[in-house]
Amino acid sequence: MKVHWTDEALSHLDNIYRYIAADAPVYALRMVDKITRRSQQIGAFPQSGREVPEYQEQDIREVLEAPYRIVYRIKSEDQVDVLAVFHGAQRLPDDIDT
Repeated sequence: MKVHWTDEALSHLDNIYRYIAADAPVYALRMVDKITRRSQQIGAFPQSGREVPEYQEQDIREVLEAPYRIVYRIKSEDQVDVLAVFHGAQRLPDDIDT
């Protein structure tokens, strides 16, 4: 299954990298690598993530790569869209439809 990263999700990933890299560039690269590798899991097993409680929609799910939540939508039988990457302490926006 194809995993498509939306512009919003890529922006989140870039912001995560820049924030961590300000103090620890090597760790920032490792964290981004962990997050992107986790997206391979959702490509292989799209139902493996739990439904996001804040949205209560069956096609919007998330997997965790502590301390981050990778929010994605099962778009079709052959595509998953990564919608966002949020720190676990962040409040999710009311609308994530991207």
